Amino acid sequence: MSGPVTLPEITDEQRNTLEQFRTVMADVLVPTHDDYFLLRWLRARKWNLEAAEKMLRASLKTRGTWNVDHIESWDVPKALREYMPYGLIGNDNDGSPVIVCPFYNFDIWGILHCVTRFEFQKYLVLLLERFMNKAYEQSLKHGWQARQLVVFFDMQDVNLKQYAWRPAAECIISTVKQYEANYPELLKQCYIINAPKLFTVAFNIVKKFLDEATTSKIHIHKVGTDKWKQALFSHVDPKVFPKSWGGQLVDEFGDPQCKSKMVWGGKVPEDLFVDQSNQQSDKDFTETTVAKGDKLKLEFFVSPQPKEQQHLLSWDFRTFDHDIKFGIYSVDKKTGEKRSEVALGTVFSNEMDEIGFISTRPNTTYTVVFDNSASYLRSKKLRYWVSLISDEEEGITELTTQMESTQLATQQ
Repeated sequence: MSGPVTLPEITDEQRNTLEQFRTVMADVLVPTHDDYFLLRWLRARKWNLEAAEKMLRASLKTRGTWNVDHIESWDVPKALREYMPYGLIGNDNDGSPVIVCPFYNFDIWGILHCVTRFEFQKYLVLLLERFMNKAYEQSLKHGWQARQLVVFFDMQDVNLKQYAWRPAAECIISTVKQYEANYPELLKQCYIINAPKLFTVAFNIVKKFLDEATTSKIHIHKVGTDKWKQALFSHVDPKVFPKSWGGQLVDEFGDPQCKSKMVWGGKVPEDLFVDQSNQQSDKDFTETTVAKGDKLKLEFFVSPQPKEQQHLLSWDFRTFDHDIKFGIYSVDKKTGEKRSEVALGTVFSNEMDEIGFISTRPNTTYTVVFDNSASYLRSKKLRYWVSLISDEEEGITELTTQMESTQLATQQ
């Protein structure tokens, strides 16, 4: 590290807890994991040391499955590079990065017809990592206040109907869960302006997956009001904020929207669409029919192994014409403890390939369940691939750069 980063004021008891936290996490920490980094996890778990340790260790494991340390080498699909609207336009008065998103230009329908949900989430992880790195650099100059992000969404004329499409809704909720689990205390303030009436309904669903500390920083303003300006410009200099949203900034071409400083987004052209059901794959798929009232169960045993030889349980499946219930549970061979790894629930895999993976534990049996027991009228045609992948092989690399698939299953 280039130097110490000032911490916000904490009590002696909290400082003692912070020191204990550093001690118990010493085996996995790296130089950039300074006291402020650790403080984020303690705050997220209300200073419960055991809960904070569990959360951070799970997140560091998730980073491994996402291959975050090498994520910049990923060849990002064009649909994401050119049609995911955002712009890092400057910093607030404390040095915090300010991100502007013309959300009305976000065509999730088009994007999810070009990339898989895994790729979509992976790209958001890449952006968040970039934003965090920028915030860290700023903190070396300005102190801990710069370690959080200011985010601004314009929802003017946004088409909320596309989120009635189940794959889009599931993708958004899954992404929110990933954010909460892996980027606690990152948000400084979020301003959502020109929110249509239906947005409140949608947000009430999404906020169930957000921590209270996060929701308290999200400020929603309906169409036609500019009350948000006073709050925003109390800590963001208008000189660094686009003129079209009340600031004074124009880009080098005199554009008040500063399009040259951001990815503007827009409707994704259909020539970028990919028919996922017909994509070629080197996986050995199995086709079967799950009879009405029946279940298909697949068992995978993870043998005892050194920590450096961990495995992922990965899946890729699609049903034809109808949905199916899907879930995974595990049983520890030594203790007999049974855990739900992926809660059994209805998956609309007839609309889009269902792809994902979870980390596994040694000496444990994992049972993958395709459940059609609630259907008394229809059998379900299923095409699936499920396998244990060693992350010592090119497992993660394959998943993140070659498979063009894979949705990370969020463990609860």
